[in-house]
Order: sequence, then C-alpha cells, then structure tokens
Amino acid sequence: MRQMIKMNMLIHSRFGKKYSDCHMYSPLQLAFKYLSYYLTASNGKGHGIHSPFVFHFITKILNDKTYYPEYTVVENLRQKLLDDKTIITIEDLGAGSSTSRTNQRTISSITKNAVKQKKYSQLLFRMAKEYKPKAILELGTSLAITTSYLALANDRSEVTTMEGSKAIARVAKENFKTLQLQNVKLIEGNFDDKLSSAISQLLSIDLAFIDGNHRKEPTERYFNQLLSKTNNDSIFIFDDIHWSKEMENAWQTIKTNEKVRCSIDLFFIGIIFFRNEFKEKQHFTIRF
Repeated sequence: MRQMIKMNMLIHSRFGKKYSDCHMYSPLQLAFKYLSYYLTASNGKGHGIHSPFVFHFITKILNDKTYYPEYTVVENLRQKLLDDKTIITIEDLGAGSSTSRTNQRTISSITKNAVKQKKYSQLLFRMAKEYKPKAILELGTSLAITTSYLALANDRSEVTTMEGSKAIARVAKENFKTLQLQNVKLIEGNFDDKLSSAISQLLSIDLAFIDGNHRKEPTERYFNQLLSKTNNDSIFIFDDIHWSKEMENAWQTIKTNEKVRCSIDLFFIGIIFFRNEFKEKQHFTIRF
C-alpha cells in the first residue's frame, strides 16, 4: 500500500500538469499500468538475468546506492529552482504541437512538474559515469537538471543539449554558469528545425536522452535521425514511454528496429542498446 501511495504521488507530480492537453493516460490509468509493471517486472536484483552486460547494468549501475558528491551540487540547484517564484513566459513547442503557444509559469512550477525526478536524473549520472560517453545529446534541456548531471558525470564528455523555449534556455544557461560547467553546448530552437544541424556536427552519438516531444511521429522521427550517428556502444534513453498510447506505440517501434539489440523498460524511462554481443534481441522489464 505504501508503494502504491508513493507511486500515485509520483504520477501526479510527473504528469499532472505537464501534458494535460496531449491525450495522456489519466492518473488512474497510469496507476493501473504502473501496478501491472510493478507486479510483472523482474525484481531489479539481477536474478535470472543471463546477459552479463545487463546483469552488470542492474547490479552495478541501477542498484548503485553510492551517494556521489555531484548529487549534492545538482540537488542544491534543484531546491533553489523549487523556491524560485519568478514568472517567465515560455513557448510550448513540445508534445507534437504544430504552433507555438505562450504561457506564463513560475520557475518553481516548471521545476516541480517538468523536470526529471532525482531518482532518474541520478541514474543518468551513473550511466554516464560508468560508460564514459564522449558525445552526449539531450533533446529537452528544461532547467538543466539532467543536463548538469550528465555533464558532471564525466568532464571529458561533450554535452549538446537542445531547448525549444528561449526563456527556459536563458534560465538553463544561468544554471550552467552557477555550476561552472564547461562541457555543455546549448542549442535553442524547435527540434524540427535544429536537430539535423546538431547531429551533423557530431562524429557519433554515444549517449542520447530524448525528453522533448511526447508524440509518436516526432519521437520515431528523432530516433531515426539519431540512428545515423550510433556506434556499438551507443545508448539511447527515452523519457515517459508509458504516459500515452502514442508513446507506448513509439517505444514498441523503437524496440523492434533492426539496429536495436537490447531494451530495458523502467516504466518512466526506456533504455536501448546497440551492442553486437546480443546475437538475438533481448527485451527486459525491470523494477526500479
């Protein structure tokens, strides 16, 4: 019961306002979906996992309980943003919208409703720390919490992050200055206009975090564009893979792409790998 209450709070926090007009599942539907996931997923301890790579991921990265000093740095920033009642006017380019809309929101509300939770942000940090990607691409900077985690994981990584809202991008840039991050490049503008150019400037994409437009067609299109720069060690992470039927369909399409060798479903995020060591496709749903 305690787990279900906690999960309901997380669902309301994550989805309650962020995409209220975009055909997302209702909180009740999401709760039932999460319950099904929780009851049927692998237990998250690595039991019964025969792949050495996935077993290592579960035991050494997913379940790493180390509290790294960088966590404090970014969570202090998160708390500062949660306390910030400054109102900004943002352009809403996400979730498949064909036209920009203007909204006034506080930095505090954006942080609460549109920024990745600590649990998942810190998992991204651990993945970047373990796999040491040279080139990281993030679609959806928001206020720079996940970007900062990715940049701090390895100062030799070059992080390219993209944000559609100019107002939010300005706040993100200030946050980069506050944390003195030197390995981040922010590109402003609609992904549809800017992504091809951003990809062309990269020799490869070693890690990508896709948290921008939560509709099926754009998500699949961005994935196909990113594929041109993958390598054997590339890792793609997709946000909110179960928040709507469209995103679930997109996730299924991505999983079945011939280049994808392994997928891991953590309910709120999905991870794919391209490693040739997987002679046959392997798909895992793991409790996290």
